Amino acid sequence: MLPEKKIKNLISRHAELEKELSSGQVDKNKYAELSKEYSNLNEIIVYAKEYLNFQKETEDLNNVINDTKSDDELLRFANEELDKLRKNFFENEKKIKLFLLPKDQADTKNAIIEIRAGTGGLEASLFASDLFKMYEKVSHKKKWSLEVISISKSEAGGLKEIIALIKGKNIYSSLKYESGVHRVQRVPDTETQGRVHTSAATVAVLPEAEDLDIKLDDKDLRIDVFRSSGPGGQSVNTTDSAVRITHIPTGIVVSQQDEKSQIRNKEKGLKILRSRIYDYERQKIDQQRSKDRKSKIGTGDRSERIRTYNFPQGRITDHRINLTIHKLEEFMEGEIFDEMIESLSLQAQQDELSKIN
Repeated sequence: MLPEKKIKNLISRHAELEKELSSGQVDKNKYAELSKEYSNLNEIIVYAKEYLNFQKETEDLNNVINDTKSDDELLRFANEELDKLRKNFFENEKKIKLFLLPKDQADTKNAIIEIRAGTGGLEASLFASDLFKMYEKVSHKKKWSLEVISISKSEAGGLKEIIALIKGKNIYSSLKYESGVHRVQRVPDTETQGRVHTSAATVAVLPEAEDLDIKLDDKDLRIDVFRSSGPGGQSVNTTDSAVRITHIPTGIVVSQQDEKSQIRNKEKGLKILRSRIYDYERQKIDQQRSKDRKSKIGTGDRSERIRTYNFPQGRITDHRINLTIHKLEEFMEGEIFDEMIESLSLQAQQDELSKIN
């Protein structure tokens, strides 16, 4: 059972907020914050009250059942109500536990997604391109906006690397489970004997950091400028417009050369740098919190193989939750992306719930 004190605290906090918000004495800045907290508590308050009343209502019904004067009709009604009460109790307990789970503050943020070709040469770059197209289609279906920040193409028309910013509602919460190694098994177009090749691409999803999240001091940055280069290293710009920014305290380095303007390259580079530092700091905190345990989901480990896309068999398998879906083509078209994300989210919730005593 959940600690009674925790439930009572939720109810008393809800009553406090209701009184404060209706007083008309809350300043504008604080009103929005308190309204949001009150709205969140509204979702759970009915279940919290039912949960607390369970003991008393159970006793009342048991008194009716044990009373020798109760007729058959009353006994049947009392037993039915008791069964219903017990069922509701466990449902309410689950809802309250989910509500009490620590909230990831980054869930509401936009996301920066970085896709890089891994092992497998040209085929890996083609797969990286296919992954990006899939995320593009998902974004289009969900009416998210997608802006390419940086792109490096391969000779075969694939992608060595692409970095994009995806904006919308709760983007990071939808995409955060995509970080890791994505493996593909298929017959490349260049394969004459029909053999299946295995290659990979890595995906990193970072919450977009704002100026308020990460403040960058000029003294912590080393900025180098150079001429941007195209395929094969040939110079494609006669001015030093490309920018390399090094964050000295963490050693994180970002290079940006897509824009012809040094100022625009610096702006884009700082956007990526800020998000990488924010993610780095979050991961440090997460590691300190869970030294003794490692969740199956959401470790953020970029080297962890998370998913296999098997084209000959038309299936996609997520190794973290042992889920296989035999709809690979639909998945690559962005059609059933939500099905995968919902399964991952549910498992992550279950993992967290098991930690609550």
